[in-house]
Amino acid sequence: VQLVESGGGLVQAGGSLRLSCAASGFMFRSAVMRWYRQAPGKARELVASINSAGGNINYADSAKGRFTISRDNAKNTVLLQMNNLKPEDTAKYYCNAAMVMYSYWGQGTQVIVVS
Repeated sequence: VQLVESGGGLVQAGGSLRLSCAASGFMFRSAVMRWYRQAPGKARELVASINSAGGNINYADSAKGRFTISRDNAKNTVLLQMNNLKPEDTAKYYCNAAMVMYSYWGQGTQVIVVS
């Protein structure tokens, strides 16, 4: 099982990044996919989730209106488009795949937003 995040980096406030998570080794189309983030000294928090078919999407209040989660079940990929980034979005972003009996995590990708 692998979840490999990419797309992080350093960006100025107001800028955009698109995070990608490539999945392999499990039934991706059956998994609820989520993006979490963890800032230094803080707990990991849920940013966005998308169900297996892509029809049920939820966002943290901090992400609403700025972030968009999407998935491509044919490519085993989940994306997080992040617009109008703020310094408080600085964190390591993790991809998570959740099924009935299993939960998998990627290694994360770092996002740094400077003002």
